[in-house]
Amino acid sequence: VYSRLDQPLTALNVFKQGLERFPGEVSLLCGMARIHEEMNNISTAAECYKDVLKQDNTHVEAIACIASNHFYSDQPEIALRFYRRLLQMGIYNSQLFNNLGLCCFYAQQYDMILSSFERALSLAESEEQAADVWYNLGHVAVGIGDRNLAHQCFKLTLANNNDHAESYNNLAVLEMQKGHIEQARVFLQTASSIAPHMYEPHFNFAVLSEKVGDLQRSYIEAQKSKDIFPEHVDSQQLINQLKQHFARL
Repeated sequence: VYSRLDQPLTALNVFKQGLERFPGEVSLLCGMARIHEEMNNISTAAECYKDVLKQDNTHVEAIACIASNHFYSDQPEIALRFYRRLLQMGIYNSQLFNNLGLCCFYAQQYDMILSSFERALSLAESEEQAADVWYNLGHVAVGIGDRNLAHQCFKLTLANNNDHAESYNNLAVLEMQKGHIEQARVFLQTASSIAPHMYEPHFNFAVLSEKVGDLQRSYIEAQKSKDIFPEHVDSQQLINQLKQHFARL
């Protein structure tokens, strides 16, 4: 109830009181972990999920969340062990094989990448799930330097989910590299309209505008990128370069 009322700290206190009465209760530990995740306290959430596994070492949600935490902490090899544990438990779904494919790629276990993504596609139950698989395949293609394959994968992502802002952004970058300025501009405008919270389309638009000599538009877009993500170093550097250029005029 307190979580629904947007009072996460109060909810955490209630869970702690419950754990004092019922030490090690899995449902209470999971509740605490979910709230910490919502508050973006990922490391604390991971510790809660580890406490869950001490009570129930087959808890699917806890294993999956710990695996995800290791992956985003640049530990794909450890994440791979947890995802394989889910496979051993008989969990077969598109999301699991999708994550396995990504972990294999970043852990440089290239022999399992394509087979994992093939299974993910075959198990996809919706167009959104298929879109996620094609998007990740596109990233793998970018990583191995196959831009044509990446272009096809991002196009297939949009064929399954026409509102996939990240794919529009990545297609724009590929079009920029080919020198297709107008097509790149259209993709970036589409991405920023679909996902106004993303800084990448604005930054890429700023870079594109700077390359074609539209410095005012470049400055405006770089400022938008910085407003969304103030710590983005490349946006800060571009703004400083443009300010120096304007000062010389």
